[in-house]
Amino acid sequence: MRLLITGGAGFIGSTFIRYALSHITAERLVNVDSLTYAGNLDNLAGVTADPRYRFAHADICDGAAIEAIFAEERPDAVVHFAAESHVDRSILSPAPSLDTNVRGTFVLLEAARRHNVSRFIHISTDEVYGSLESPLEADELFPLNPSSVYSASKAASDLLALSYFKTYGLPVIVTRASNNYGPYQFPEKLIPLMISNALECVPLPIYGDGAQVRDWLFVEDHCRAIHAVLDCGRVGEVYNIGGNRALPNLEVVHRILTVTCRPESLMTHVLDRPGHDRRYAISSAKLTRETGWHAQVEFDDGLTMTVAWYQEHHAWIERVRSGAYRDYYALNYGDRRDQLFRARAVAAKPGGTRGMARAERSR
Repeated sequence: MRLLITGGAGFIGSTFIRYALSHITAERLVNVDSLTYAGNLDNLAGVTADPRYRFAHADICDGAAIEAIFAEERPDAVVHFAAESHVDRSILSPAPSLDTNVRGTFVLLEAARRHNVSRFIHISTDEVYGSLESPLEADELFPLNPSSVYSASKAASDLLALSYFKTYGLPVIVTRASNNYGPYQFPEKLIPLMISNALECVPLPIYGDGAQVRDWLFVEDHCRAIHAVLDCGRVGEVYNIGGNRALPNLEVVHRILTVTCRPESLMTHVLDRPGHDRRYAISSAKLTRETGWHAQVEFDDGLTMTVAWYQEHHAWIERVRSGAYRDYYALNYGDRRDQLFRARAVAAKPGGTRGMARAERSR
């Protein structure tokens, strides 16, 4: 098999490349990545000497570059990870999510159609289903109800990919995973951000009341699921990939502080982000039924391994937290705590409840 991986310098993509070179019989594996802020070739330092591996520096929105790579490499299968994947960044700047996640997917689908690939695995997210009230769980037929620009762009790319199966017969499969965590994750998502801040004994910013519930999936479990879909998934289908380890964010932060031996006084509640979904929940029954896959890593075990990795890779953290990252962090979190304090001060004044209600609605 000749594999083409997009976004292979990112967190999940690089983990899948390391996994694939060890577990999948691949004659060739090409990693296409534009190396944006979250793309880091340090993640792949251990595989660059493998003669099967090639890195191609290209933007998936660049049709000419993508066509040249497909023509040269003649991939049998595409696993498409590349995406602008952070909700907060899509709120601050929506355009990159639409460009990469929708147009970039279109460019890849067109190239895959011209070159008759035998599998196109489109990696998506449980966020396309939106926030669900307990005890609901979304199966693959559940209505899409995205809340953010990011999740809307992923829902759009999912539907675009599936349309290429229905219209052109392109052998597309869509996977929708719950929240991933593990080594090499860029420190903007909840778990790596809280771990890296805890290790430095600086405040851990928690959105709102911290009661948002997420289902946590260890990244290597996710890679095994993609392998299963690549091997025996049915084309034209959607497969949910859930960890079945649902926890409120506040509980996740408590566990991180326990593992890192840091005080709870580091927890700092900040103003919630706009449109923040309260609960994600998906069923992986279809994937388990058809492939036998199930998540193997318990959350506490995965968290302990992840914390240990960050403790041992301080230099990696410092390299990825460049000046641009620090600018983003200040922009996204810098004023949220002050906003929350101001809202609470308004609520404490006579007649302030109405002001607080307005402040809460503005979230």
